[in-house]
Formats: sequence, structure tokens, C-alpha cells
Amino acid sequence: MRFNIYNRFQLEIVREGAAWACYQGGAGKRVRAAGLVIPSELTAGELAEYLDDIYHELARPGDTISVLA
Repeated sequence: MRFNIYNRFQLEIVREGAAWACYQGGAGKRVRAAGLVIPSELTAGELAEYLDDIYHELARPGDTISVLA
């Protein structure tokens, strides 16, 4: 799943075995998102809320985290 984080950057989060793996893209590259660990027990439906909890300090009034197609 791809997430737009407050129109500041995007993350791709995929299930790899029993864990979530997070990647940040840029300039045609995909690299691991440094320092971001997502608890393996979270469901895909809980990821946006978890990301909001982690990154809420970057938000401006009205900003949201959205799932990208």
C-alpha cells in the first residue's frame, strides 16, 4: 500500500513474511524508510491511523494521510 503523508512525502508499506516493511521513494529509487518500525500485529486497515500517530507533528491544519492507488 502507498500512503501520501500530508502531501510532504510518500511511503510504500508491504507485508514481508510476518512483518511490515516500509519504503520511501524518490528520484526513481526505493529505499527503506529509516527509523520507521510498524508493529507486525497491525492490520492493513490500521496503517493510516498508525502513520498519523507517528507523523502528526508534520501536519498542518486540514492535512490528512491518504491511501494512494
